[in-house]
This record gives sequence, C-alpha cells and structure tokens, in this order.
Amino acid sequence: MRFLWKLIKILLPTIILLPIISLFLYKYYNPIITITQINEAIHYNKLDREYISYDDMGENIKLAVIASEDQNFFSHNGFDMKAIQQALIDNEEGKKLRGGSTISQQTAKNIFLWQGRSWIRKGLEVPFTYAIEKLWGKHIILERYLNSIEMGQGVFGIEAASLYYFGKSAKNLTKSEAAWIVCVLPNPKKYDPDNPTPKLIRKHKWILRQMKHIKLTPKNENQNEIL
Repeated sequence: MRFLWKLIKILLPTIILLPIISLFLYKYYNPIITITQINEAIHYNKLDREYISYDDMGENIKLAVIASEDQNFFSHNGFDMKAIQQALIDNEEGKKLRGGSTISQQTAKNIFLWQGRSWIRKGLEVPFTYAIEKLWGKHIILERYLNSIEMGQGVFGIEAASLYYFGKSAKNLTKSEAAWIVCVLPNPKKYDPDNPTPKLIRKHKWILRQMKHIKLTPKNENQNEIL
C-alpha cells in the first residue's frame, strides 16, 4: 500500500504538469509525436510526416480546409455554437451523424488526446481548446492542425499529403489540388482523391465554391492570443 501511495505521489504531479508544459512548448514547436500517429504507425507500419511552417504551406490549402471544416474559424473563440446546434438538430432529426467540431477543437484532439467519440475525450477537449485559443492564437492553431491532421493511411500533415497525392510541396498546390486533399477529411482511410466517388466529386466542387468566400487574416492579427 505504501508503494502504491508513493507511486501515486510521483505520477500525479507529472500527469498534471505534462499537459501544461506541452501547451506552452507546442506554441513554439510541433509535437514530436501524437497518440494518433503512434496508433496509425503501428497499424499501417509507416509514419509519413513532414512538418513545415505556416508560411511554407501556401494559401490554397488554408482556404480549402477553412472552407470545408470551419468557415467561422477566424471569428469564433474555439467553439462554433451555431454549428454545434445545427449538428444536434440534424442528429435528432435522424439525418447522417455529423459533428460540430471546429479546427481548434480538432487540433486539441489531434495533438493532446485520442480519436473516438467518447464523452471523456470530448470533455477533455474543452479545456485544451480554450487553452490553445488563448495561448497560441489562430495562426499557430492552423499551422499545428495542418501539420498534425491525418490525410491518408499513415500520412500526416499537409506537406506529406501534398507529396503523397501530387508529388509537390504544399505551397505549390493549386486550388483544385488543395480541395481534393481536404475532401478526404474527416475519413482519410475511406476516401482517396485518386479514385473519387460521386460524393467526393460533389464535395470537391462545393469546397471550390466556398473557397471564393474565405479570407485569411494577416498573420500578426491574433486577437485571442495571450502574449
């Protein structure tokens, strides 16, 4: 019993401090590896990943992912209440299950947590989302998101995905190519831009239309960030 108590006393501060340290550390550096990346590396026996900076990503992929995943990204505080309410309505009406997660929420999940729909994970996602909105700001969140998101079987981040699908760097993607990559979200294991289904083709056209209405804010305009 004494040994167990000593172990708890040692581990508890670590469990509490590690997320806090990571929040500050990941503001300046991409994570060495994430839980999702470990799982997929084991499953597919590969980890195709290459971190790049926000500026090296180019504009088209940012426009495409915001158009597809979170059109209110630059205006919400991490949680898009309208999207969440609409998701709840659609789910109650028996329509296909959909989520209301913002890019900020997805970033918190991808970097600090694990995949799945458990209430425990969703609950932990809330404080992490709030923290990165306050500590990191929008452009760092978007950079971490585009570096950590799974975009193919064992393929993580936009640079690896660009090379995998089109043999070019992310900054050289055309609008159409960027939209094709984003089409696979949120299920990159099921969909493939090289063999698009009719549903994927329709989504691609929709993303291209939506991209025309998205504007990126200047990089120094980070109103939510705590300096």
